[in-house]
Amino acid sequence: MFTVRGSRPSGQTIPKKFSDMRYSNVSWTFLLLLCFVSMADAEYMKYKDPKQPINSRIRDLIGRMTLAEKIGQMTQIERQVASANVMKKYFIGSILSGGGSVPAPQASPAIWVNMVNEFQKGALSTRLGIPLIYGIDAVHGNNNVYNATLFPHNIGLGATRDPGLIKRIGEATALEVRATGIQYTFAPCIAVCRDPRWGRCYESYSEDHKVVQQMTDIILGLQGEIPVNHTKGVPYVAGKDKVAACAKHYVGDGGTHNGINENNTIIDEHGLLSIHMPPYYDSIIKGVATVMVSYSSLNGVKMHANHHLITGYLKSKLHFRGFVISDWLGVDRITSPPGANYTYSVQAGINAGIDMVMVPYNYTDYINDLTSLVHKGVINMSRIDDAVRRILRVKFTMGLFENPLADLSFAEQLGKKEHRELAREAVRKSLVLLKNGNPPEQQFLPLPKRARSILVAGSHASNLGYQCGGWSIKWMGGSGDITTGTTILGAIKSTVADSTSVVYSENPDDSFMKHNDFSFAIIIVGEPPYAETVGDSTDLTMLDPGPDTIRTVCSAVKCAVVIISGRPIVIEPYVPLMEALVAAWLPGTEGQGVADVLFGDYGFTGKLPQTWFKSVDQLPMNVGDPHYDPLYPFGFGLTINSSLPGFSGVDNLGYKKQRVLFVVLCSLLPLVLIS
Repeated sequence: MFTVRGSRPSGQTIPKKFSDMRYSNVSWTFLLLLCFVSMADAEYMKYKDPKQPINSRIRDLIGRMTLAEKIGQMTQIERQVASANVMKKYFIGSILSGGGSVPAPQASPAIWVNMVNEFQKGALSTRLGIPLIYGIDAVHGNNNVYNATLFPHNIGLGATRDPGLIKRIGEATALEVRATGIQYTFAPCIAVCRDPRWGRCYESYSEDHKVVQQMTDIILGLQGEIPVNHTKGVPYVAGKDKVAACAKHYVGDGGTHNGINENNTIIDEHGLLSIHMPPYYDSIIKGVATVMVSYSSLNGVKMHANHHLITGYLKSKLHFRGFVISDWLGVDRITSPPGANYTYSVQAGINAGIDMVMVPYNYTDYINDLTSLVHKGVINMSRIDDAVRRILRVKFTMGLFENPLADLSFAEQLGKKEHRELAREAVRKSLVLLKNGNPPEQQFLPLPKRARSILVAGSHASNLGYQCGGWSIKWMGGSGDITTGTTILGAIKSTVADSTSVVYSENPDDSFMKHNDFSFAIIIVGEPPYAETVGDSTDLTMLDPGPDTIRTVCSAVKCAVVIISGRPIVIEPYVPLMEALVAAWLPGTEGQGVADVLFGDYGFTGKLPQTWFKSVDQLPMNVGDPHYDPLYPFGFGLTINSSLPGFSGVDNLGYKKQRVLFVVLCSLLPLVLIS
């Protein structure tokens, strides 16, 4: 034994051989080696080693974390209250951009990336350096971001019945989200909308759970194709060009009473499991990383406080091993009025099984209350560890520990030409032809490109914001040129022949119609943009003066009417006036897809994802109901029949071109045989 200077007990002497410092070189080398080995052991942290199994890394990291660090991981705050210092002080695990929350108007990818990295550097500067995960509502493309490709909303995608297309849209969306340095999207919404009066019906793919289940292939596009033999329920995100997805809103949000947003879903267990739950089975099998809880209640129990369905069913029975996140202020809304007893709400939400809380602003209240509840034993430490384990599993799976900082390598993906072409394809495939000909045996569509004069009318013809709907640049959407895109009017003008005159009048009166001579008219009308509760509607009427525009124009000239809406709306009184009727849903930025089909370059293939009612008095009404008596049934959708009269589009491509080619080949066949 020997003592080092400064630590020698009082009165104890150092042996002479040490005081003379007569060490051999070997002894010094041995001591230094021991020192270096000790330092290496201290620096090695298993959770930072990508060669270690994920579960080993999770166990190692959780074992090193304080309660404050764990609760920080369970906290998601809005970017407006975030900073590098806040990240460091409170160990915040996640940040989000709410609807319309951007670092600057028309912010470039560089501005987004720099903002995200600034927050990330704050997270990395903490004692353990756990990276943050940044979330955004990229629900039809990276829709908060200027110049992003905005795809049709989900109801339009449901009309395509094309899971492969939806997967490609997921792939493109992931790239455009990564272009802004963000790694997580609150999508897809896999609600089964059972009542179009619900203001979020356009976020649902269909009233039929089987269609919604097919559309969960978007998860494979967002996160990557799941490996063979991947363990069911374990999240999977393939790499830096993919993002974590979020299946929402768990569960029954599309079945609320009278279609009222955030209301009570009244349903028995069989109905819940057979209608609303199936899309979650598919999402979990496809490796979805996160699940968001619904604002709504189930038979009077707030979903944010429903331990039976979150912990008992989702986590235990379905073996979901990603993390469960609340909706925006969803924990606050456990009580009525919201926030009436916030401490109780935190207790109920966390004990129900929520792992990460979208606070989003008053994070100190949440952190303080959760800390106090743990200290008092009201919330067990095992529940905290379960939440943190799930959050870390997603972060490790995504490779965030190895690649926490974003760069500009994906910047050119934002609004990329190939993505816009994909969106245009999606628009074409989403269009549903409801009427064609008056009478039906005399087809009106496709329209000729070489007409003398075409009238284009309606509030939605030249309004990109209306065309995109809600969740477009801003939470509620907007009007006019909100971002980069092609209006339907612009698409029509670029499609017709140079010799064709296209006249636009938003709401022409009788005098205008009387003093002009048009070959035919295209009317584009529908709903204004909306989101969530603002979109709840008891009458489902189109935006004024849409009905007057239809009456005035269609009474004076043959017309095709295109409906831009997030759901079926009242249309029956006007159908006899029009020659053709097309449901275009909310097509997004690529209006050219509408013109492609109207003028016959492509055929109509879309099928109704929602029953189109005759009167709102029939609602709710879904396929299979005893009182089912629709204007157009679920699955309805006409196609163009080129053998019928009326298929006379001059200079049309697609069908027309194929027919001409066929006739030419047939005429040449005898000559080929003779030779």
